[in-house]
Amino acid sequence: MRLLEIDFKEIFLSDLDFSLALEIGLRTVIMFTLVLVFLRSSGKKGVRQLSIFEVAVIIALGSAAGDPMLSGEFAILPSLLVFIVILGTYRFITYLASKNQRIENILEGKPIYIIEDGVFTIKEEGDANFAQDEFFAEMRGQNVEHVGQVRTAILESNGQVSFLFYPNDKPVKGMPIYPKEFGKRSREISQSGDYACTHCAMVKHLTKPSSCPRCGKDEWVLAIQSVRNE
Repeated sequence: MRLLEIDFKEIFLSDLDFSLALEIGLRTVIMFTLVLVFLRSSGKKGVRQLSIFEVAVIIALGSAAGDPMLSGEFAILPSLLVFIVILGTYRFITYLASKNQRIENILEGKPIYIIEDGVFTIKEEGDANFAQDEFFAEMRGQNVEHVGQVRTAILESNGQVSFLFYPNDKPVKGMPIYPKEFGKRSREISQSGDYACTHCAMVKHLTKPSSCPRCGKDEWVLAIQSVRNE
């Protein structure tokens, strides 16, 4: 059986020659410089978490910059015009957002309370597209062992989470968030004790299987009471 012949030269080089490679390099330097100039002109000092609006701007910018980098069929000046239009639109919309809170909320989103008084909020649950495992990882990154150590947690519009903690001299019981302890959750109650609802983190003393009076769920995990290592 004849093996499939692969033309690696065609795959990696195709009809590329020295003059075309030089042109691509020059175009790339020019477009990359324009991208840097645009980002600097947008007023951003750096990037930590991008809003959806800013991601859309970056995608549009990359699309406008990509074709002139690789193909001689695309001139640079039309892309520069696209850059100018994108920058003008960005500046105009951010100006409107600074003057109108509703527009800013639409573009950037608004902070959402995830935890209040040591339990998960449930009234805004549908507004928070935030995976439980991802949020637990954020909490563990703040040396949080259980939800009872957190007084307030807010999902900011830039995707970061802000925390306020209970003082360590007044520890309360809460739902564990480390995999081994949280993995022991169950709908069965084998022994009486203080259990945390795995849905809303409300702590309740149970002697038998029961539904959570706050959210109506019936899965529980043994609550723990440890202080946070600051």
